Amino acid sequence: MTATQAKWIERSIIALCVLSVLFIFQPFSLTLFGIGCVTVVIGALAFNLVPLCREGVPVRSLVKVSGIILLILAVAGSLGIGTAILYVQYIASLQG
Repeated sequence: MTATQAKWIERSIIALCVLSVLFIFQPFSLTLFGIGCVTVVIGALAFNLVPLCREGVPVRSLVKVSGIILLILAVAGSLGIGTAILYVQYIASLQG
C-alpha cells in the first residue's frame, strides 16, 4: 500500500466515526439517528484497521484483518441473538 492509499483509508475511517457521532447527536431526524447508531458500530470495528494503514503494509493483510473483524462481529451477534431467543423461551415457560 502506498503512503497516499494508507492516508486515504485512515482518514476515511476517522471521517466515518466523526460523521456517525454527529448523526447520533443531531436533534432533527430519527432516521439520521438510526443511521448513526449503525455506522458508529461499523466505524468502531473499522477503527481496528487504523494501525495497519501505513506505507508498505500489503492490502491483502488489511483485507485479512477485516475478515477476522467481521467474523468476530458475526460470532458476537449470533451469541447475542441466541441468548435473546433462549431468554424469550425461558420467560414463556414461566408464564405457562
